[in-house]
Amino acid sequence: MNRFPLKLVSFTGKIARSLAPKIKKVIKMFWTLFVIFIAMLVLSRIITAVIAQQKTYSAADVPARRVAIVFGAGLWRDGRPTPVLQDRVETGAQLYFSGKVEKLLMTGDNSLVEYNEPEAMRQYAIKLGVPDSAIVLDYAGRRTYDSCYRARDIFLLKDAILVTQKFHLARALFLCNSLGMDGVGVEANNRNYRRFSLFYWNMREIPATLTAFADMITRPLPILGNPEPIFPENAQ
Repeated sequence: MNRFPLKLVSFTGKIARSLAPKIKKVIKMFWTLFVIFIAMLVLSRIITAVIAQQKTYSAADVPARRVAIVFGAGLWRDGRPTPVLQDRVETGAQLYFSGKVEKLLMTGDNSLVEYNEPEAMRQYAIKLGVPDSAIVLDYAGRRTYDSCYRARDIFLLKDAILVTQKFHLARALFLCNSLGMDGVGVEANNRNYRRFSLFYWNMREIPATLTAFADMITRPLPILGNPEPIFPENAQ
């Protein structure tokens, strides 16, 4: 009788028994890391929400600042602002017309020639009646972190009103204030968005918020350049 298969089974069993404790440790470590990761996601969102609650105002009640930062939010294929971006520009224009701000800093992505968020925002603001002289464009605001960093280091802002939707405002306030700016926020919720869209945007903010905390630790350099102070006296 050939005993080789029996020996093979016995040998395989010994290997399995010897590896079982190690496999259990790996699985336990995986689940521990997973739970820690989920806890970090939730905690980061809670922290930013608490900060935002203390620094969010209505357009009528927000403390006056010289500048409102209007964050980009995507364009249609034909280059027109999406409804989300329209709401942000409209809210910025409202702040300008009510005398809450003197200038609107339109910050967005222009990494491709055919994709120019700041210019689309400028064109829409002008249609709303905002004079071109009250509009400043930041073409390198590819991320919220970049926009806040450049607002401080390129445009030399010490404070500002941040204009964006509720789902994004908490992260924007956390980043700008953590970078040393005195930022307050106004929600640009001028219309009813689809439930699925709101769900998607809020879910996307969860990992994005954790990334914001990582950015505040690593402090990556965005695209910079020579200072372009919105108000020359700030350059002194």
